[in-house]
Amino acid sequence: MKHVVVLTGAGMSAESGVKTFRDHDGLWEGHDVMKVASPEGFRQNPELVLDFYNQRRRQLKEVEPNQAHKDIAALEDNYKVTVVTQNVDDLHERAGSSDVVHLHGELKKVRSTGNPKDIKVWTEDINLGDTCAKGYQLRPHIVWFGEDVPMMDIAIKICYAADILLIIGTSMQVYPAASLINYVQPDTRIFYIDPKPAIVRNSKIKIIAKTATAGMRDILDIL
Repeated sequence: MKHVVVLTGAGMSAESGVKTFRDHDGLWEGHDVMKVASPEGFRQNPELVLDFYNQRRRQLKEVEPNQAHKDIAALEDNYKVTVVTQNVDDLHERAGSSDVVHLHGELKKVRSTGNPKDIKVWTEDINLGDTCAKGYQLRPHIVWFGEDVPMMDIAIKICYAADILLIIGTSMQVYPAASLINYVQPDTRIFYIDPKPAIVRNSKIKIIAKTATAGMRDILDIL
């Protein structure tokens, strides 16, 4: 069974109504990115950071997977499918995808500030004073700017094993995630779905300049 690896970014969830974090002016819904998505920002104003992600978590309860999420899940009928996503929502899982790797963390999980490996499911607000069993404050299980991407090595191995690579809704300009395309085999078929695709100087890549839902309809016809 051929292995399809799907790399997804913010454009994947945009059609579900999930707001993309970073706007054209570089702000994240009115916030300086470093104040709400960095270890320094959390140390300086943990309440602001917790509130920012609490709002994102609440929003997640109001949205549903779109048709593109469902079409990716449906590929499992005929392929081994692994989703490697930069998104922190759970829409791939809710659509039925059974193998999802979150590069940048997950909104519905928290971890201890004293032990990064102490991770638990958390679906409600995180407040100051919410602690792990050892008394350390809980924080969003999100990879912030300046932090390592712990799932990167796993994602590299997944891409290395891909027969088909689908890239959907990502600018391919955020590193290290953007480098994953460099780890596929020379004969891997690559498709890039994005309404405004970034310039990719590689004749191997089939560009589908459409939204995620429209592009996945094309993919289902092609595959």
